[in-house]
Amino acid sequence: MTPRDALARARAAGVDRLDAQLLLAAALGRPREWLLAHDDEALPDAAHARFDTLLARRAAGEPLAYLLGEREFHGLLLQVTPAVLVPRPDTETLVDWALALLAGPLADEAAPVVADLGTGSGAIALAVCRGCPRARVVASDASAEALAVARANGQRLGLPVQWLLGDWWQPYAQAGVPPLTLALSNPPYIAAGDPHLPALRHEPRPALVPPGGNGLAALRAIVAGATPHLAPGGWLLLEHGHDQADAVASLLRNAGFDDVQHREDLAGHRRCTGGRRPAPAPV
Repeated sequence: MTPRDALARARAAGVDRLDAQLLLAAALGRPREWLLAHDDEALPDAAHARFDTLLARRAAGEPLAYLLGEREFHGLLLQVTPAVLVPRPDTETLVDWALALLAGPLADEAAPVVADLGTGSGAIALAVCRGCPRARVVASDASAEALAVARANGQRLGLPVQWLLGDWWQPYAQAGVPPLTLALSNPPYIAAGDPHLPALRHEPRPALVPPGGNGLAALRAIVAGATPHLAPGGWLLLEHGHDQADAVASLLRNAGFDDVQHREDLAGHRRCTGGRRPAPAPV
């Protein structure tokens, strides 16, 4: 079998050409560009077998990132495993908003404290840490497996994030984290009966669906517990489903947040909602 034959087999299996090229390059241990110049060269038996295995898994719907073991996010190459969600481009909207606040309204904070709740692979925390070196970034996750992936990414990238094990706000007081300038989260927000779930079956369900199956449950818990952990004037930014923006805005306003705003994802949906804890009125 040649690379040309392998890619034809992938096409017949319904696998995207770019995905197939990346899988074949991984099986060969060569860059993708090599395939273009050697498309009629016979593949070694071991690479052939490895590609067939990867191709079958991709055709069955397993995410490319799990097969390759890595995913790019906000300019960082992150290692990923089935213990964490695959970082998605839409989540970069949350990071961009955070960095804009840190460079704008929060620019006078010499050492802002930023938290990422439910960090998964560490994508959000590490992107903020790189984008705002003056910030102290703390990230938490209830999954020890996920936190191990995040910690390894931080070590490999040389980004000094503090990692905490625990559910939502619980580990922050225990670790003595000072009041937060900014908190971010991309929590589970998909309802148990959502028709998109079957397509996500290879990703960790607790990171997709909140306990009890109510899509707003985790968002509600984060908003309800936020105020004691935020400094006056601190911000809470949340990623959510494409149809949850108004509900999340109501949660924030009912919890006393002001300046509630939205940010749109790449498809133009209101994907992120955030608000600011009011600062005390001057006396």
